[in-house]
Amino acid sequence: MASESAGQAGDGPGLVVDLSRLASASLATAGGKALNLGRLAVADFPVPPGFCLTTAGYRAAAPPALDAIAARLDGAGLDGTGAGSFDGARSPEETGRYDGGRGLADDDRNHLARQAREAVLAAPVPPGVEAAVRDAYAALGSGPVAVRSSATAEDLPFASFAGQQDSFMDVDGADAVVQAVRRCWASLWTDRAVAYRSTNGISHREVGLAVVVQRMVDATTAGVLFTANPVTGTRTQTVINASAGPGQAVVSGAVNPDHFVVETASGRILQQPKDQPPTLTGAQLRELTSLGDDAQQLFGAPQDVEWVIDGGGKAWLTQSRPITTLYPLPDDDPLNGQAAPATTDGADTRVYLCGTLLQGLTRPITPMGLSVLGLMRGSNKGPWKYANPGLRMYVELTPIFRNKSGRQALEKMLPLADGRSAAVLPALLEDPRFSVTRPPRRKSGRRGKAAPARKRAKGSEGTKSLGLVLGLIPAMVRALLWPDRELRRAQRYQDRLADQLVLPLPATAARRLQHTEDILATSINKLIQATLPAPSVGYLTLAMARRLLRGIAKPRELEAVLRGLPHNVTTMMDLELWHLAVSLGRDPEARRAFMELEPGELAARYRAGTLPVPAQSALQAFLSTYGHRAVAEIDLGMPRWSEEPDHILGMVSNYLRVEDPELAPDRQFARAAEHAEARISELVERAGAKSRLRGRLVALCLRRTRQLAGLRELPKFCIVLVLAEMHRQLAEVGAELVKNGTIGAAGDAFFLDFDELRVGLRGADLRGIVAARRRLYDVELRRRRVPRLLLSDGTDVEAAMMAAEAALPQASADRLAGTPASAGTATGKVRVVMDPVGAHLEPGEILVAPSTDPGWTPLFMTAGALVMEMGGVISHGAVVAREYGIPAVVGVADATTRLHDGQSITVDGAAGTVTW
Repeated sequence: MASESAGQAGDGPGLVVDLSRLASASLATAGGKALNLGRLAVADFPVPPGFCLTTAGYRAAAPPALDAIAARLDGAGLDGTGAGSFDGARSPEETGRYDGGRGLADDDRNHLARQAREAVLAAPVPPGVEAAVRDAYAALGSGPVAVRSSATAEDLPFASFAGQQDSFMDVDGADAVVQAVRRCWASLWTDRAVAYRSTNGISHREVGLAVVVQRMVDATTAGVLFTANPVTGTRTQTVINASAGPGQAVVSGAVNPDHFVVETASGRILQQPKDQPPTLTGAQLRELTSLGDDAQQLFGAPQDVEWVIDGGGKAWLTQSRPITTLYPLPDDDPLNGQAAPATTDGADTRVYLCGTLLQGLTRPITPMGLSVLGLMRGSNKGPWKYANPGLRMYVELTPIFRNKSGRQALEKMLPLADGRSAAVLPALLEDPRFSVTRPPRRKSGRRGKAAPARKRAKGSEGTKSLGLVLGLIPAMVRALLWPDRELRRAQRYQDRLADQLVLPLPATAARRLQHTEDILATSINKLIQATLPAPSVGYLTLAMARRLLRGIAKPRELEAVLRGLPHNVTTMMDLELWHLAVSLGRDPEARRAFMELEPGELAARYRAGTLPVPAQSALQAFLSTYGHRAVAEIDLGMPRWSEEPDHILGMVSNYLRVEDPELAPDRQFARAAEHAEARISELVERAGAKSRLRGRLVALCLRRTRQLAGLRELPKFCIVLVLAEMHRQLAEVGAELVKNGTIGAAGDAFFLDFDELRVGLRGADLRGIVAARRRLYDVELRRRRVPRLLLSDGTDVEAAMMAAEAALPQASADRLAGTPASAGTATGKVRVVMDPVGAHLEPGEILVAPSTDPGWTPLFMTAGALVMEMGGVISHGAVVAREYGIPAVVGVADATTRLHDGQSITVDGAAGTVTW
């Protein structure tokens, strides 16, 4: 185009560039929309001709006042640092550090956004820029055009910014085009665009905006297509929405478009309108599907494509951007930023179960945390195969699905672990892709022929696992015969473990790193052998009692036996925290501090040593014993309570609000224990009525259950003790790497693995690796829906079932249902808690949460009942609820969105219902 050189500045880009020559431009020059259109045009896709006014035009036109406004949006009155500068594994919201202006109140942010828009609209368009636009428009042939915004922070792999900036259709005349360009520039500062950038941690000072001007296509039909199903995540399906006329109506939601689902590889139509003639023919659907698939192959990721069909039947692509909401594929490598190759044939589909959801975690795990978990389980050398899509741990279940015995075991066990996963299990078991298969017959080989290395490795791992299990048997026998002796033995081991973890000082960073790897390699198996036998016996004797009581008592009656269990380290911790709060409540100065100050302020005073003396000393004593614990504590990268005591301090404040003696946690725990003893006496009497021997056996089994089952938390408690020491040493390594300039913050160490840290100690710059992983981690922190069952083609099985039923699970307007987890009923006001850190729960309020782990349990002490979106009857929240004697319903879909703070509800833990 004649105008391409207009406004040229040195070797930089011109003001105006033809779309067909834009593919080699940068994101900072052309913005996401224009850059993608340029790549499509160069690859000979049908793209309407047009040009791009680069960001140089916006920079030239931006008024001076804009810099100050953007700086205020970025700074938010805090430390002014940008995304990625926060320390540790916390998100910016959790740490209180600034990230993209999220510290501003909505009204303040919107006021600044309005000031920016008004400044841009009032500023004159520079003559050189206006001339370049007019010349390019004339060269395009004038006539109606589409003028569309193309921001540098749009159509990104992690944030699409779809619809955040403005576009204008049927713009006719040079004056109108120039005015539309100005309005596009101003739309960079709409309330929604500013809020979206803030949410995604993108600096307002660095963003720019290009403008795409394209010849209008006289559309007879238009719409959008997705090269992967955006609802179910299935990568083998193309979803197309279409409506007569221009596509803007479909994109904006102004019409109800026809909805089509097409099998991408074959072109087979899986879903289309039934009650009226469809807007697209089969041939047109196949052509659009093929165009979409080709665009996906070009960009290397699933695409959201806008298209139009003109009067002559020709299809045009007017936009293509990545679909940013899809859950990653199991074959993706999140730590190295490698996505699985795009595929549409669905061959060899596999099924995965989310292990971190079963552990009570909805948040992602840090890269170091994932690496350590992988080493603990043998780095995929055993029979179980794992994957880490979305920085969460998934275990492959395909071999179990294809085995008859495995299916039977899964049908028995999965409902106990996660009711919602169990609900979709039947559909998967009926899926022919996962049908039972017979293992191939072994061919007899020649004598002396060596087995393949892989089989030898598997045999070695199996032998190790068998040896570990057999090694537990003597200890289990001792626990059954002499439970008190086993309790003392477990306590001695815990003390020895703490001593063994100590690293002699002084120590170099390299020595600290080696010590961290050594304690991981040497501690876990010994820990399991020392702490697992006793609780295993406790639950085995409970199973024996259940069998002895068949026909005498219902299985649910035995749940009461597990209430108020002694020797549970987590319960003991919670009760100690309660007693700490009671003691502080007697000191006027300490009570006033905890009632008036926020947890963050209390934590700052604790670290400074300026809390009232009784509080300072009591908290030091408590954290010396339990400071290694944390929320999401199985993630090595999470800060421990000894580093960030905010959560514990908030719990003390909550406990100080308990005024009714009957709601006191120690009183409730004692009542639960009394209830358990009464139930044992009742069950023994009923069994004795059948036969004296049966009564004695039931008594023995239930007494052993009471003595030993509470130790079920000890193995994890000790594992977390190991992880906490590893965390402490790695934080010191991180601090050394900061001094060397290898990383930017000590917490960056948790976004690397051991080998990378070793390379960093030799001087390699790891800041780029850390920045990319922190971006991914922050994206995953904001993800609200995590697939519990995920197929290798990306299908979220639960979402697919909902879509097949054409609606979300049906529930009456005043009722939610889930899995009964702890019997009893409670009526109270809802308190929705997404993160326990800093959470406030009044005594008797109903705790509604996505999931829980041991870090949440202090909240249970004052909760009237528990409602959880995840879990089954053996999930952590359910078990603890039963021990504390509070009603609980788990596996309640969408509980945190259907219920709201202050709403009065009734929880029936026996029926599994929540009503209002």
